[in-house]
Amino acid sequence: MVREYFTCREMVELVTDYLEGAMPPPARAEFERHLSVCPGCISYFEQIRETIRALGKITDDAIPPAAREELLELFRRLRDG
Repeated sequence: MVREYFTCREMVELVTDYLEGAMPPPARAEFERHLSVCPGCISYFEQIRETIRALGKITDDAIPPAAREELLELFRRLRDG
């Protein structure tokens, strides 16, 4: 059974799965339905997509070791709540 809609909060949590092609077709269709009617999620989606494009251009060598460690620590804190 396909759900009727994702909430905006769920959209934020699932945007990476969508962009990486990791969603099953029914969920992908639901995601796209939500995007077709929610200006806030459209904006968030575009920001994340552009961020991924921009970050894809950064090489590992371009990030100073101290900055890399600081970013990793921030990501760990976000992940762990």
